Amino acid sequence: CSAIPDNLVESELFGHERGAFSDARTRKPGLVEIADGGTLFLDEIGDLGLAAQAKLLTFIEQRTFRRLGGTTQRRVETRIVAATNRDLPALVAQKSFREDLWYRLAGMVLEVPPLRDRPDDIEPLTLAFLAEANRTYHRSWTSIAPEASTLLRRYRWPGNVRELRALVHRLALMNQDEVLRPTHLPTELIGAALAEVEPLAQ
Repeated sequence: CSAIPDNLVESELFGHERGAFSDARTRKPGLVEIADGGTLFLDEIGDLGLAAQAKLLTFIEQRTFRRLGGTTQRRVETRIVAATNRDLPALVAQKSFREDLWYRLAGMVLEVPPLRDRPDDIEPLTLAFLAEANRTYHRSWTSIAPEASTLLRRYRWPGNVRELRALVHRLALMNQDEVLRPTHLPTELIGAALAEVEPLAQ
């Protein structure tokens, strides 16, 4: 949601008819229509503007929509899954997120702890991202040295899983090896990881 400009949200979600606006040269189905019979995943929904929130709420309540510039009411059946790293109840209190939309979305809430609070996930995620990088960059990474795994576990990961994935892809691209070792890790990550250990030793 954060990547779509406010003036294009309605077109991206609900599609548009040819001629609906100056650049609408062809008819285009929106994400809601494409997700019919499946799941529509709305990432970073806390960044959605109030006007778009109102249109989304109407769709969730009625399961119907009209393409931008269209007159035909369309019905779809789709599951809505939304994610955010923002505190939606706090945004509701600040009047920057609609309370009625929050209640509609909060039928089932799953809170995912930050990566630093689930260190057991770090090694399997790293291996998965290495395998992904192998396919992308034609590398042959196979494992993580215990010392590197320890450093990765002790680092705080302020950027969570996205930061880990970006790091692994960068390391895989810049190095040709099979085992991820401490020598591959950035010095600032090693320094921050070791700093986390020092208070424990006192």
